[in-house]
Amino acid sequence: MRTVRLHDTKTGALKELEPRAGGKVGIYACGPTVYGRIHVGNARPFVVFSLLKRFLAHEGYDPVLVANITDINDKIYDAARPAGRPSGELAEEMTAHYFADTERLQLGRPDHEPRATLMIDEIVALIGDLIERDHAYVADGDVYFRVRSLPEYGQLSHRDVDQMDQGEGLEGSGRKEDPLDFALWKARKPMEDTWWPAPWGEGRPGWHIECSAMAEETLGSPFEIHGGGNDLIFPHHENEAAQTLAARGHELAQIWMHNGMLELGGKMSKSVGNIRGLAEVLDAFGRDALVMFFNEAHYRQPMAFTPEKLADAARRVEGIRNAGRRLVPGASPDALARHREAFFDALADDYNTPRALAALAEWIREANASSEPVGDADLLEMLEVLGLENLLEEDEGAPAEVRELADARAAARAARDFAEADRLRDVLRARGWEVRDGAGGPELVPFGP
Repeated sequence: MRTVRLHDTKTGALKELEPRAGGKVGIYACGPTVYGRIHVGNARPFVVFSLLKRFLAHEGYDPVLVANITDINDKIYDAARPAGRPSGELAEEMTAHYFADTERLQLGRPDHEPRATLMIDEIVALIGDLIERDHAYVADGDVYFRVRSLPEYGQLSHRDVDQMDQGEGLEGSGRKEDPLDFALWKARKPMEDTWWPAPWGEGRPGWHIECSAMAEETLGSPFEIHGGGNDLIFPHHENEAAQTLAARGHELAQIWMHNGMLELGGKMSKSVGNIRGLAEVLDAFGRDALVMFFNEAHYRQPMAFTPEKLADAARRVEGIRNAGRRLVPGASPDALARHREAFFDALADDYNTPRALAALAEWIREANASSEPVGDADLLEMLEVLGLENLLEEDEGAPAEVRELADARAAARAARDFAEADRLRDVLRARGWEVRDGAGGPELVPFGP
């Protein structure tokens, strides 16, 4: 079991991971707010923390990954209202899309995927504890957190309290004791179609309290790693940290670990409009290229998303696949094991995937140059941690992703959605495959000029 060090946003330094008894490591990664289909930028934390879990398990830890789903939120109301749809119906539909789209990454599911709407009792209880400890107050059915009641507020984001803006606009400004206070509970409004009872009146939770309650319920507190995109540091994670410290008297998490943003002419965001849907990117480039793409940058750094970078990642994937064909299946580790050690040492040092990939490349270079048979055990072990173990699988006709696209095209044709069928045909051709009707039914064949 290697000692693992990760960058902690709160201290600004590398911090040694200290597991609980039995090597247990709780990881809470903030998931999506389901008001639309997720974009490829949302997939970065899903991939980073899924693969971090794999690495920790490889090292002998016992990781438990939690990724929540925010299915009650102002953004969901705002998206459902102009469409004339119930907000709960829209959230349910987008949650189903989220599951389907992330399933295509083939990285497994988090151990727990709690939904805010299914933890209202826990949220209400936590708010009650904050009111009892005088860190929160009721105002006309709303409940607000007293930011200045907690001297430690601002330590995670390294911000001066007097320079902060919660991003709540004018909402509740006439009811707040201090403009800096933020909502824990929002009283029922006529235009909102989802609400729950609470001791202070009907309504629904604010965004920040949801995660504090869901994290504590699934992992206990304190737990080891709280993760998410660095756009969540303030106000979301600052407020999560404050709520738990105020209510429980101890920290929520040992390490606050944040990934950089994906950029397509600036931070990728639905509100800006510069997005590429995850499903769209998977159709165009495949999951192997996308997972490799995410591994190529250090998790803390921003990433520029371009078709050229995805094409480069696809070529790197194909190079590994070609190298794997020359190896001896099932053979024991060989003299190249020093590169394997360098690979895992890099991941133990702030989860440095670029350095790990450099070690993997050296392993492949020496394996290609070797005059002796080289086993595949080392390579398979490294690829499993990167989520790319399927690169060593035997080719059996078209890849699973291509067959999935062909099935989707057949379903579209059966539903007489010919525009979608034509789009999927073009996607298949871009991936090098074509569907042809034969005596035995539709057949996938390589497509070329």
